[in-house]
Amino acid sequence: MKQLNTTNLIGSLAIAACLAFTIGCGSSSDSTQTPSFSLAWSEYPSWSVFGVAHVSNLIDGAEGKFGPIEEKWNVDIVLHEADYDSCLTMYGSSQADAACLTNMDALNPALSRPSVMILPTSTSAGADACIVTEAIKSVTDLRGKKVLGLEKTVSEYCFVRNLEILGEKEADYNFSNMDPGAAAVAMQQKQDSVEAIVVWNPFAMETLNKRPDTKVLFDSTAIPNEIIDAVIVSQESLQKPGGEDFACAVIDAFYAVNQRIADPETRDDTLVALGEKFSHLDLESMKTVVKQTKFFGTPAEGKAILTGSELPEIMKKVTAFCIAHEIVEREPGLAYGSEGTGELRFDASYIDLVTAKAQ
Repeated sequence: MKQLNTTNLIGSLAIAACLAFTIGCGSSSDSTQTPSFSLAWSEYPSWSVFGVAHVSNLIDGAEGKFGPIEEKWNVDIVLHEADYDSCLTMYGSSQADAACLTNMDALNPALSRPSVMILPTSTSAGADACIVTEAIKSVTDLRGKKVLGLEKTVSEYCFVRNLEILGEKEADYNFSNMDPGAAAVAMQQKQDSVEAIVVWNPFAMETLNKRPDTKVLFDSTAIPNEIIDAVIVSQESLQKPGGEDFACAVIDAFYAVNQRIADPETRDDTLVALGEKFSHLDLESMKTVVKQTKFFGTPAEGKAILTGSELPEIMKKVTAFCIAHEIVEREPGLAYGSEGTGELRFDASYIDLVTAKAQ
């Protein structure tokens, strides 16, 4: 799905530098009086929402400038747009208060930086797929062949979990490391040695469109809600003056854009704006994208994920995979609810605060 070293969307060549999102279009204010916090985000459908919130003037991602949602919560949100791997690095090294990460990729930084998932933004519902050539008729045809994809990411997780569901053993298959963009191009160019790849959108969509003789063998629809895209905030940042308001403002901005997606009058324009922030896809492509990346677009949907009985079981599977594949060195302490003390906590109370203020 998004990462280079450890999950969903990056470009085929990662941007080397972490760029600050500095296009200012909101009002200025006395920044010394307003707490300032930073959010690192990368291009992915439900994370590009924050870029759209900026260009739509709901927030202003430049330091010291404020959109109406920031003014509402009396907090300054500084947006840092970067490739996914850089976002991971920024968050893990405390260069950002929060980052858009998957549940899987939040585990490792939480070992040294206690963290809280405050907002699930989406889940992969077909956006991660194993694409094969016509010669592959069933999963067992993959035995003895290289399946290309990015190791230690949700691509490999999606592959392994589908094998388990199909009653197959991971040891009987060869998942071979390759950048998702390179793997997709190799299949699109009909390289003889490339018969199976596991990639995420837009690479999956592009491959199927450019090479109609390929098909999806299986995808993330088999593992609902196991790949969760989210906003992760450090516990330390949340405890600073204004930290709670920062979390609430980020959540408020996310749902404000989702309201525009839900409204028939603004849906198409908002999807076009999202497409400009996600691989420059057009409206029709984005309509498919948001079906395969299911947004948790309302507070009720977000709370259902964070408080649902399935989440602890999902995280057990994700953690076990990460330990087995040496993505994390040990099992992090997980906690659920506002009272927990784990290294990675799943807390719906900030969504509740936003909902209460809206009433």
